[in-house]
Amino acid sequence: QVQLVESGGGLAQVGESLRLSCVGSNGTISSYAVGWFYQVPGNERKFVASISVDGTHTYTVNGRFAISRDDAANAVYLHLNNLQPGDTAGYYCAAREKSPAGLYYWHTYEFDYWGQGTQVTVSS
Repeated sequence: QVQLVESGGGLAQVGESLRLSCVGSNGTISSYAVGWFYQVPGNERKFVASISVDGTHTYTVNGRFAISRDDAANAVYLHLNNLQPGDTAGYYCAAREKSPAGLYYWHTYEFDYWGQGTQVTVSS
C-alpha cells in the first residue's frame, strides 16, 4: 500500500506556472497508474490528468496542464501553466494498483489510494 504526499501548491499570479508533485512516501509510485483531481469546497472532486503506470499514455482535460512521471524520483508531476483564477482549488493525486501498461483512468472510483491534497490559489 502506497501513501501519497502532494506538494508544490501555493499562491500564484495569473499567467504563472506551478509544478505539483505527488510522491510515494512508503513505497514506490512506479507500480501505479496515477491521476490528478481538483476540488473546490462544496463541489465534487473533478479529473485533471492521468498517466499510465509505464508513462506511455497520458490524458489531460486542459491544454494548459500536463502530467509526467519520474520513477527514479518516485514522483508524478502535474504541470500547471498559464494559471487562471478558475484554477484555484485543492489538487489531489491518486494511485491505482494492478494497472496494465498503457492504460490511464479518470473516474475517482477507479483509484485505490489518495493523498491529502495541496492548495493552489491563483490571484489576479
